Amino acid sequence: MSTLKIGIIGDFNPRNNTHVATDASIVHAADAIGQDVMIEWVPTRQLEHEGVENLASFQALWCSPGSPYESMEGALAAIRFARETNLPFFGT
Repeated sequence: MSTLKIGIIGDFNPRNNTHVATDASIVHAADAIGQDVMIEWVPTRQLEHEGVENLASFQALWCSPGSPYESMEGALAAIRFARETNLPFFGT
């Protein structure tokens, strides 16, 4: 079985309960269906300054909950990338 690689768009903060719960919920859902999953948080400032090309390495994107994003432009660029490339995307 291949590993599903999910990019979480946001600025991870371990003191933010929704960020910690996001990781746990993805792992739990993957375990429930017997799927291996790798989660990577993608900082919004990185997206703003380095571009969105690296997002193509993910099979899906999730715009993180509970964030004030450090770069709204970076978050919007990721959303635009997902829409324009038909990459599965959801946000909460």
